Amino acid sequence: MNKFIIKSDGGARGNPGSGAYGFVIKPEENSKFKFVIFNPSRLKGDAVADQIQNSNVQIKDNIVYGSGYLGVTTNNQAEYHGILNALKYLLLHVTCYMLHDFQIECFLDSQLIVEQMNGRYKIKNEGLKPLYWEIRGLIMDLGGKVTFAHIPRAQNAEADKLVNEAIDNSINIS
Repeated sequence: MNKFIIKSDGGARGNPGSGAYGFVIKPEENSKFKFVIFNPSRLKGDAVADQIQNSNVQIKDNIVYGSGYLGVTTNNQAEYHGILNALKYLLLHVTCYMLHDFQIECFLDSQLIVEQMNGRYKIKNEGLKPLYWEIRGLIMDLGGKVTFAHIPRAQNAEADKLVNEAIDNSINIS
């Protein structure tokens, strides 16, 4: 079985303010699975591929590092975008490689998002509901083999760094 570990984060300076997401995807140690950068022209017209092309994605030592600037958003919306874009990226890979036997473990430092995804907290904010349902749809597309767990912020430093870099880079360009 292939197991993938996702650590994702999102943030906004100002809440709402300039926001971004970041994610890190690692295959389980000793996995033979290899990530590749997709050629955008080969995937043109694929809805999921079209959406993640707005992400800055790099692969180093078979670990995927992704981030994207969102513009003005809230912290919670940015957190949802982190996990959403990580799952979209992973869906492309498991679909292209026709993987059937896999498991995905998602780790976030937002306890609110984890509890909402696990069905323990209601989603009261109308701006979060579409993101929640889009993630639920991706989970169905992935065969429901996705779990969510909370981790301390210190254990999510890589994804947090990607968020801050995406915001800083967008501010420097503006």
